[in-house]
Amino acid sequence: MITKLLIFTKFMVNFCLTWFFFSSKMTGVLNNVSHIGNGTPNASIKVEALFRVSKKPKLEPGHEEHRKDVKPANQKTKKEASSPSKGKKQEKPEEEVWRWWEEQKKDDGVKWRFLEHKGPLFAPPYERLPSSVHFHYDSKPMRLSDHAEEVAGFYARMLDHEYTTKDVFNHNFRDWVKTMNEEERWTIKSLSKCDFREMHQYFLKLSEERKNRSKEENLQIQNEYGYCILDGHKQRIGNFLIEPPGLFRGRGNHPKMGMLKKRIMPEDVIINCSKDSKVPAPPKGHRWKEVRHDNTVTWLACWTKNIQNSFKYVMLNPSSRLKGEKDWKKYETARCLDKIIDKIRADYRADFKHKEMRIRQRAVALYFIDKLALRAGNEKDEDEADTVGCCSLRYEHIKLHEEFNGQPYVVEFDFLGKDSIRYQNAVSVPKRVFKNVKLFLKNKKENDDLFDRLNTTVLNQYLRELMEEQLEKLTNPDDPPHAKLLAYNRAVAVLCNHQRSVPKSFAKSMENLQKKLQTP
Repeated sequence: MITKLLIFTKFMVNFCLTWFFFSSKMTGVLNNVSHIGNGTPNASIKVEALFRVSKKPKLEPGHEEHRKDVKPANQKTKKEASSPSKGKKQEKPEEEVWRWWEEQKKDDGVKWRFLEHKGPLFAPPYERLPSSVHFHYDSKPMRLSDHAEEVAGFYARMLDHEYTTKDVFNHNFRDWVKTMNEEERWTIKSLSKCDFREMHQYFLKLSEERKNRSKEENLQIQNEYGYCILDGHKQRIGNFLIEPPGLFRGRGNHPKMGMLKKRIMPEDVIINCSKDSKVPAPPKGHRWKEVRHDNTVTWLACWTKNIQNSFKYVMLNPSSRLKGEKDWKKYETARCLDKIIDKIRADYRADFKHKEMRIRQRAVALYFIDKLALRAGNEKDEDEADTVGCCSLRYEHIKLHEEFNGQPYVVEFDFLGKDSIRYQNAVSVPKRVFKNVKLFLKNKKENDDLFDRLNTTVLNQYLRELMEEQLEKLTNPDDPPHAKLLAYNRAVAVLCNHQRSVPKSFAKSMENLQKKLQTP
């Protein structure tokens, strides 16, 4: 967390200043507009000046009467324009905006006084395949039991995905055997003899039908489960849908890909709401695992995911008060960092020559985080994807070049970062940094840590005292606010290597776009 603040300091500072500038301008505009027609002097002049609305030219003397008598042929009278027979659409009333940032804040740890919601929406129960759709084993149709057929369907849905070509995924799919009855276990011995193609085609058609579901139906679900009442205000919920069962994918080459994600039942879910609210009713025939009334947390419901044994929470939408307050604190913290930038940089540069190796490693790590926006990184367990950050860099992730592409003292990085996105970069560094990295790699081999005397706990503890801004000027100061925000986001994405893998539907999407462009 502290490392992220270190990286995004100036971005947040500029964001806050730009936002407050833009908000103040818009507030002035709205105030001026609200006074038009109410007898406020010069109200229209203020609006015209702000939006640069040109005034109509005055008529020459003697032409006023002529102008009054002339009407365009297609001009409608005021009575005709307001006639209800024309079917003019009524504008929807604007939703109430909760200006929570103007309210007095209390630092008592209480997140809300009243919280009421409908609970999460569960995945629909499994429906068996129609009699015309079959699973085949060894070229023979075979009818599976309910649970075994459901899990076989998870694999069939992913038949055209690269996951089903990976050995780790197919090996972990042995969870399927646990759902079979004795006869099925005796018959099905090899995954290579299983034919899911007929099931796959059926699920493709089913997916298309669901995509064509009416907007009214989706809106009805959103209105019923997608909102809660928080301290007397209607707030949107971020993730009210419980993920259906399926096969775990993970990111990159995750060692648990292909394992079975079990169906979440009401008996697995903990509900959180206020004591004086109406507790959401569980589905018929079920009960909640627990109902809590903890107003010191921001989640509405939670349960444990079986693959990684971690909690999943139902939280509010980013536009809600609770999320907004959290972001507000980040921005305010970032604004305070502006005062100590130069001191921190001077400190870690001085530590490049420190006698203690632990301090030297910390200084070089801070330099990489500062200049390359690397994440701090944590140690990974054997059952987690092998992604790394600055503190967890290993011998095989670094190459040193006295000269590379005409640049002196180049450090070349090649590793998997967050979400298993590959990070490749070759940067020229100060000679002292280069010599230190060379010293850190001495007498080490593959799988050895580069910073063997440093971890994220030590680094974050140090950063709590020494926070700084990272980004330099990214835009033209004369740019409008929206252009600055766009440029900041783009620059941060490039700096932090924010990428995603190419989706399998990318080629098809581009083909459809090309057809639309070519259509006259």
